[in-house]
Amino acid sequence: MTDTGRQLSFLALIAMVVGSMVGAGIFALPRSFGAATGVIGAVLAWTITGFGMYALARVFQMLADKRPDLDAGIFSYAKAGFGHYAGFLAAVGYWLVGCIADVSYWVLIKSTLGAAFPIFGEGNTIVAVIVSSIGVWFYHLLILRGIKGATTINTIVTFAKVIPILAFIALVAIAFNAGTFTANLGYAGVEPQADPGLFEQVRSTLLITIFVFIGIEGASVYSRYARKRSDVGRATILGFLIVLVLLVLVTLLPYATMPRAELAGLRQPSMASALEVVTGPWGRVFVGVGLIVSVLGAYLAWSLIAIEVLFAAAKAGDVPKFLAHENRVGVPSASLWLSNAVIQVLLILTLFSDDAFTTLVKLTSTMVLVPYLFSALFAVKVVLADRSRATGGLLFWTLVASIFAALMILAAGLHFLLLSALFYAPSTILFVIARREQGARVFTTFEWFVFMVLLVAAAAGVYGLMSGAITI
Repeated sequence: MTDTGRQLSFLALIAMVVGSMVGAGIFALPRSFGAATGVIGAVLAWTITGFGMYALARVFQMLADKRPDLDAGIFSYAKAGFGHYAGFLAAVGYWLVGCIADVSYWVLIKSTLGAAFPIFGEGNTIVAVIVSSIGVWFYHLLILRGIKGATTINTIVTFAKVIPILAFIALVAIAFNAGTFTANLGYAGVEPQADPGLFEQVRSTLLITIFVFIGIEGASVYSRYARKRSDVGRATILGFLIVLVLLVLVTLLPYATMPRAELAGLRQPSMASALEVVTGPWGRVFVGVGLIVSVLGAYLAWSLIAIEVLFAAAKAGDVPKFLAHENRVGVPSASLWLSNAVIQVLLILTLFSDDAFTTLVKLTSTMVLVPYLFSALFAVKVVLADRSRATGGLLFWTLVASIFAALMILAAGLHFLLLSALFYAPSTILFVIARREQGARVFTTFEWFVFMVLLVAAAAGVYGLMSGAITI
């Protein structure tokens, strides 16, 4: 993407972070948590994820300050730290995360409309896919007209979509019932005889909490467009804190308005259903409109991030050079076309999923943890190479971020790890083409080993899907 000057202000960078994170996930939190755990489990889950994601925010802040030469963000950290194939996996993984997240947004929009228009169902009917496809290509034309205009729209939409979330928090807080909140502290209320235990309750919510924080690195991805380089790190931390407060309040306050059994049975988007209990039908409509604005804004933000990462990887020679092609207004049009083609295919595949939104959420969370882990481990290397005295605190946060990302990958479970391999393994063809374009050796010995592991995992994933052991 042609660098047309430092054009993103501190406010715009915060909007990129908040806009990237506040999308579909926040509107699904009341039911997602209500079905999995009580107040105590929810508090523990947010404490763990909040601490881990804060560590990752510190990682991106530190890398923005100490390695300003790596201005493509998340994939450039993996490449600088661990070689070409690691950089490729981080880049293509992060790009696919953007594509999968964008599909989940369309599913939730149509599920929201499905409450009033049954033809949309849960967002995975033929009509829903057709309407979503029209939306995909409308955004395609919008972005082709220019990135600067698109980021301006994103800033406006970010502020617009926070309004219904703040209204939800205020109205549900007014209806707060201490007795109901206390009764929902534990797991009782939804099949108490099948209580999985607090550890399993918390584990089952972790991929959901990861999903709603995806985008924390939004400012880093666009760091080379910042008017001031120091704004990138500050925007990352401030954006994270704003979103954390919103997420915790949206999760915990509904526990004070209804029994957990009812909370677990709410229709998605459950934020709308939870407000309807407090205010009546207009509350559902109000939040539903807010959700559509929010998700359309998040879709735009993630589309921008996805094409920027793919474009930067092409410029760096890690994916085929045709993906670095720009149109006359500096938009990486080839990357945009490929991204939307993938989104279109994934939208069609949602027709075959029983619970498309949940599957997409958990798959997205699992895949994004790979580039997060690479970034955190690279940050450890950067800190250890720094001979200054002020590295103790930074080393702590980089180690915490690394351990957190690794543990979350393990917590995702074999199901989603194998599904992730189904994306990573075939995408390697892009890496092979890029390396041959440069006349370079494709894999080192260790990279061959990594690729073979991915192939075996992908084959296991295919077998699991065909045998019914893995369902989507």
